[in-house]
Amino acid sequence: MSGALFWAFLCSLHGATEVMAETAGLRSLIQQPAPNFKLMASMPDDSFQEVELASYRGKKYVVLYTYPADFTFVCASELVAFSNLKKEFDDRNVEVLGMSIDTEHVHKAWKNTPQDKGGIGPIAHPLLADVKKEVSTAYGCLLDNGLALRAVYIIDKEGIVRSEMKNDLPLGRNVEEVLRILDALQFHEKSVKDGDERVCPAGWKKGAKAMKPTTEGVAEYFSSK
Repeated sequence: MSGALFWAFLCSLHGATEVMAETAGLRSLIQQPAPNFKLMASMPDDSFQEVELASYRGKKYVVLYTYPADFTFVCASELVAFSNLKKEFDDRNVEVLGMSIDTEHVHKAWKNTPQDKGGIGPIAHPLLADVKKEVSTAYGCLLDNGLALRAVYIIDKEGIVRSEMKNDLPLGRNVEEVLRILDALQFHEKSVKDGDERVCPAGWKKGAKAMKPTTEGVAEYFSSK
């Protein structure tokens, strides 16, 4: 099956997939424009600024991650993990945005609380204040109790959601996996731009062999392992 036929086949399933998702009460933003927002944020320098998602369009990739609440437990480890990998995200031209339903003032208070006192210390990316819960609702990650799931949305430079990952509250995320998915996305985009499309198989990491999106490409991939 050629690459063009393969993608046509997948697209033919899109309508049925939408019906099943609606029936099950589910919603995915993948391949859809990311809902725009303007929210106040606690910035890395502790100032308060309004952040608009659309301001990054055409310029940078965006990783938007949501978490339940400030001054909690698993959340603390995740925010620090994202912050510690700032250079890795910068190298990939990615803006990281964290978001919860807390105000920007509570975000700042948490950052200004030392880690040995239950705080998180300085964070190298903006923390958004979704106080009205409108953005969490638009992104389909708001629980009935008013808290957001642990979700990660990878948004490309055209403002399209390309990856969506959600965890239940007790389950911390692997930030290295976010970087791996970004690498796969950027590799695929470059291959398309270069006229030699490649897709990324299971567990693909930067520098590893990818495959052509054809039956022959699959056979070639397995024969080379």
